[in-house]
Amino acid sequence: MAHTLRDLLDDRLRPGVSLDEAARLLHAHPTHLVRAFGAAFGIAPHQYLMARRVELARRLLLDGRTPTAVAAETGFYDQSHLTRHFKRILGVTPGRYARAAPVHRR
Repeated sequence: MAHTLRDLLDDRLRPGVSLDEAARLLHAHPTHLVRAFGAAFGIAPHQYLMARRVELARRLLLDGRTPTAVAAETGFYDQSHLTRHFKRILGVTPGRYARAAPVHRR
């Protein structure tokens, strides 16, 4: 069940999927999904989804995209939403991360 939910989250990374929708698609109760996912991976499904989006955002920033464009491309509501999660996970804002990236990686 947890691995199937992880696959669903990976497949729906950009548009996202609500817990209720995932539960309906996987024929399980939302609470059961969260518990199974946490037991299997050590984090909540939402934390996993945000970490995957931040990783995608990091790669796009290294490709030279702006934080505003990256926020839209990775499924965040807006740049502020991206910045909050990016900084929480990586310890730096997307703009600062992009400016500090080596030139050869862009």
